[in-house]
Amino acid sequence: MSETFYLAMAVVLSLLGMCWLALSMDVHWAQTRQIALADNKPPRKLLKVLGSLALLLSLALCLLADRPSIAVLVWVMLMAGSAAFLAWGLSKKPQVLKVCWPF
Repeated sequence: MSETFYLAMAVVLSLLGMCWLALSMDVHWAQTRQIALADNKPPRKLLKVLGSLALLLSLALCLLADRPSIAVLVWVMLMAGSAAFLAWGLSKKPQVLKVCWPF
């Protein structure tokens, strides 16, 4: 496979991982679902495990795409960019994050 494919998949997994980690928090879960904070609890443990695994897979894909010294740098920047993009998304249109966990 090509480096471009690995990096594209790393971007997707990084965004999805950050989304799952954000949805594991009560506030973001309620904000995304448009419900009262006390009404519903997220599947916290499952979302945290999925988020962590997605970020680790993102690292593995970055390592497949490039040398380890560059791959780790790219991965850290991917996580920072994903977190910033997710924070912007939560502040503007939190309902869009239902795509990450439609259940």
